[in-house]
Amino acid sequence: MDRKLLDILVCPATRQPLSILESAGLDALNRAIAGGGVTRGDGSDQSESLREALVTRDRKTVYRIDDGIPVLLADDALATAQVEGFPKA
Repeated sequence: MDRKLLDILVCPATRQPLSILESAGLDALNRAIAGGGVTRGDGSDQSESLREALVTRDRKTVYRIDDGIPVLLADDALATAQVEGFPKA
């Protein structure tokens, strides 16, 4: 992802800066998705694993990146509280 774009992106709900989700967080999230039970902000199931994602500064919310395009919709956000073992930092 382009660094200039990343520098201006913020969470649409909280206005917190976003950063690329590191591999440990992505692995934990994808394990939880594979196990079922991960839901989006709108209550729908997240059934597809993620290749890339952005995380808020407080690490409570994740936004997926589809084909290099961040999906910054609060209804599509994933709460990290539902992911057991999600790294804190």
